[in-house]
Amino acid sequence: MNIILLGPPGAGKGTQAKRLEQRYRLVQLSTGDMLRAVVASGSTLGRKAKKVMESGQLMPDDLMIQMISDRIEQPDCARGFILDGFPRTTAQAEALDTMLKNKGLKLDSVIEMKVDPEVLVERITGRFSCATCGAGYHDRFQRPKVEGVCDVCGGTEFSRRADDNEETVRARLAAYREQTAPILPYYESQGILRTVDGMTDIDDVARQIETVLAAA
Repeated sequence: MNIILLGPPGAGKGTQAKRLEQRYRLVQLSTGDMLRAVVASGSTLGRKAKKVMESGQLMPDDLMIQMISDRIEQPDCARGFILDGFPRTTAQAEALDTMLKNKGLKLDSVIEMKVDPEVLVERITGRFSCATCGAGYHDRFQRPKVEGVCDVCGGTEFSRRADDNEETVRARLAAYREQTAPILPYYESQGILRTVDGMTDIDDVARQIETVLAAA
């Protein structure tokens, strides 16, 4: 089973991907993690990727596709994979399809996690975590039971991601609308795009996704 999870930053793709990994014994393929791994490997592809990253340029589509191609040939991907963070453009989607077809593979489901942008801004900008153990909290939705004390480890120091501010979040949402959202019609035309309500609680979103996959 090969799946793509789509949705803007903060929609919960990573959380749901982890659940799918456990439920279906699939492998989550995060392009960020894969890039770091391939650079660390020192392979020919890794050296090319490192050069591009050090120059500050965007990774070319052909390198990204090659990286994904190499990764899904590894034994742990035999049951399938979940792509999170790729593709971002129609050109990447087309290149991904071509690569998979050449391997005798295909995508089974593309799932869009639909969210309200305004609620998403509030969700992301309110996030903070324990500086000691990393436990996650939120200004409005999930505060520590004892103010200023981590529920998990008792730590009293908390931190926020530097990019979890309103200006940055809105810029990321705009980039998603402009670049990634246009690939939705591409997958819709193939009959494999399904949409779930990403604004409900985590367990309900997971149930919606399982319903989609059961019907695929």
